[in-house]
Amino acid sequence: MTKAVAVHALIRRIPLLLPFLAVFAAHADPGRLTHVAVASPAVRFTAPALLADEAREDSPELRSRAFTIIDQLTGHILIERNAGDVQPIASLTKLMTAMVVLDRRQSLSEVLTVTRDDVDTLRHSRSRLPVGARLSREDLLRLALMASENRAASALARNYPGGLGAFVRAMNAKARSLGLSHTHFAEGTGLSADNVSTARELARMALAASRYPLIRAFTTTSSYAVDLKGRQREFRNTNSLTRDPDWEIGLSKTGYIREAGRCLVMQAWLQGRPVLIVLLDSFGKYTRTADARRLRRWLAERPWERVLVAHKDVTG
Repeated sequence: MTKAVAVHALIRRIPLLLPFLAVFAAHADPGRLTHVAVASPAVRFTAPALLADEAREDSPELRSRAFTIIDQLTGHILIERNAGDVQPIASLTKLMTAMVVLDRRQSLSEVLTVTRDDVDTLRHSRSRLPVGARLSREDLLRLALMASENRAASALARNYPGGLGAFVRAMNAKARSLGLSHTHFAEGTGLSADNVSTARELARMALAASRYPLIRAFTTTSSYAVDLKGRQREFRNTNSLTRDPDWEIGLSKTGYIREAGRCLVMQAWLQGRPVLIVLLDSFGKYTRTADARRLRRWLAERPWERVLVAHKDVTG
């Protein structure tokens, strides 16, 4: 590589690498990854020349139908499959719901009521939040992100200025502002199969969500108890890895509807580096977390120099 080419390559990397100074600073602190700032979601990812669906000895055997795995320090996509396919995203939607709620800066201490309008009449999914429950906007946001409570997400959207229609318009406007051209939202819970995106665009959305301290904190909380009509009720994180002390997780969100399969978006430290994991359309109940563990073993068995293979520019 000539000196001129090397300088040009460095200049191209500056917008990506500068935000990660905060990552190293946070990782040097004994605090966990929940306090880490991340790169701008508008950065360009670079993809490996060999993808996972091409036979390759070096590929981890991930079972999810679509995925993208990104080394955040370089912006390199380590490995991916069907990452540009547009598909339903289920409750991964709630990351966008949370960003829209927080962007509006409504009072987090305001008490909202779960009503019959928040009951799922599309899929008749279960909820542990009874009609009539009164919780702060902050607690509803926490339960929507941590426990993927659909009634909590619905109540947040319903109490947005202008109502549900204005909320959905704000979701799609936020997606456009992030450059997510293949991402569309029809409502705020993820129950609709019309909420769609791609693995690569979900990686960008997760990066954007990681810039919100409350989203980082709430998505990685392992459990939380709220008072419901005088009784304490505990809710647990839908991602079991948040309760595993061997995992250092900075952001997490699961999702499931029949059309989307089991989904997982996660930001974690693997082999001392921040890695963004997007796993979509996993068939079995435990496949998405098993894929995350398989990925972790794969990275542990080889130096990063082998993982960061030759790549080509993509716009994702």
